[in-house]
Amino acid sequence: MASPLLSLQNIALSFGGTPLLVDAELSVGARDRVALVGRNGSGKSTLLKIGAGLIEKDNGTRFVQPGATLHYLPQEPDLSAFDTTLAYVQAGLGPGQDTYRAAYLLEQLGLSGNEDVNNLSGGEARRAALARVLAPDPDVLLLDEPTNHLDLPAIEWLEEELASLRGALVIISHDRAFLSALTSKTLWLDRGTTRQLDQGFASFEKWRDRVLHEEELAQHKLDRKIVREEHWLRYGVTARRKRNVRRLGDLHDLRKARAEHVGATGNLNISVARGKETGTQIIEAKNLSKTLGGKKLVHDFSLRVMRGDRVAIVGPNGVGKTTLINLLTSTLPPDEGEVRIGSSVQMALLDQTRATLSPETTLKDALTGGGKDTVLINGAEKHVIGYMKDFLFSPEQLNTPLRALSGGERARVMLARALALPSNLLVLDEPTNDLDLETLDLLQETLADYPGTLIIVSHDRDFIDRVATITLIAEGDGKWTTYAGGYADMVALRGFGVRKGNAPQKAMPKTQTPKPERSAPSPGKKKLSFNQQHALKTLPDKMAALEAEMAQLSTQLEDPDLYSRDPETFSSISKQLQQKQSQFDEFENQWLELEILREELL
Repeated sequence: MASPLLSLQNIALSFGGTPLLVDAELSVGARDRVALVGRNGSGKSTLLKIGAGLIEKDNGTRFVQPGATLHYLPQEPDLSAFDTTLAYVQAGLGPGQDTYRAAYLLEQLGLSGNEDVNNLSGGEARRAALARVLAPDPDVLLLDEPTNHLDLPAIEWLEEELASLRGALVIISHDRAFLSALTSKTLWLDRGTTRQLDQGFASFEKWRDRVLHEEELAQHKLDRKIVREEHWLRYGVTARRKRNVRRLGDLHDLRKARAEHVGATGNLNISVARGKETGTQIIEAKNLSKTLGGKKLVHDFSLRVMRGDRVAIVGPNGVGKTTLINLLTSTLPPDEGEVRIGSSVQMALLDQTRATLSPETTLKDALTGGGKDTVLINGAEKHVIGYMKDFLFSPEQLNTPLRALSGGERARVMLARALALPSNLLVLDEPTNDLDLETLDLLQETLADYPGTLIIVSHDRDFIDRVATITLIAEGDGKWTTYAGGYADMVALRGFGVRKGNAPQKAMPKTQTPKPERSAPSPGKKKLSFNQQHALKTLPDKMAALEAEMAQLSTQLEDPDLYSRDPETFSSISKQLQQKQSQFDEFENQWLELEILREELL
């Protein structure tokens, strides 16, 4: 077996005494395609920086194969030492490498190379940084959120470019479609340790859920075992003293294992404050046209948005997506045409810049509006600390200024603010920015249950597929085309994605819950079947009977002279005890699975 190009083993790292990485590992071989996934704050970026040699670990080993080249894309690239984007990209090339490729990649990414690095937007800086790490064609490429600040055409181009590379890839991203298309291995960083799945990201979420389910079962079994041992300690101490001491020691070990177990990170508790019921028609736009700065952004556009519609707006940056939202919501007057907003419409807006609050605003004031201790959710007041916990903030962060929060935490703050406003029309401009995959899952489920109407701008193809019932795409020169369904549906009808001239794209396999038809009645609440209810009721009695039988058999085996006096009987009793223990374990597993299912259906 060939040695890895990059290997991290038993990596440990703490910040301020708090362990971030405990026993993390990463092995990258030639042409590996690895998705590095985990919750926000789990240490993914830190592990990637250790791999790149930018952060020193507390413990563990880092190995890079001699002669192998390794390049790293940070989340926030620093271009300040260079005058132009071309100079920045060329500085990443090694001796004798082709400088033409630097100019070619910048051109493909929509940059000329002459841009002043001091005047770049976040998206332009990200494109220049991508060109810098791609130009040398390294053996190992470490990419931290490569699709951040990129529009759909750039994401689709990058996906094709990375697929054609000869080197190995390690990718951190919240873009499911991007990860599913590129990766063949998945490394899950969870609670400081890593677990590897030798399949791409498309298989990860099902595997992760199974691992967490098995862990939950194991903890249920541990709890029951502790209860049984405690019961024995109180009422069954009749055996020999030496055996009593051993069982008491085992009980202490069980309690210690339970106390030291670190559970999975909790999920957000997202809910949307609902406004009053609207009429059937939410927005009617007729023959809208709008030109800004001499550029025609919308031309002769008409659309009718009905109650319950989920409208996704897609297209390159600068094509007028936000302008179209502002026209549809009457925030911006059209040059021509008219917009009618339905009766009783209450709109809540999540704006993509996230710049509506001062960086010095505290978390408490951001969530309450200032001067209050409560947040009003669906007509009921909730204490701000309880609402913070719903979005995975600790009470200690109550007076933390927004500037001290991570990108993911700031995204959760703005999401919490927008969803707390009573609404029946929710407008979300790039809601997926900086959110981890689990938070995205919950947001999608919440939006699926939202009874109002949604208008969404997003570059996340998977998110659009899971949420949208209508997709609007910019065709250029102010023209917008409407398609039924999500992004994959649009590609199937159109023959290509946002990048014109692409070969027909394969629709990503949909792992999401199918979107219900509007007219379909909501399904009734699930419940246990008759057989499951009967098993849940009778299994405890069966386990109790087995425990009594096993206790009798154990008592017989405690006779110190039994083996020498009657070895056949000793062997027979031992075999019976083993069979009954196996049957007991089987019954216990069945009962635990049914009990967990019952709790989930409550």
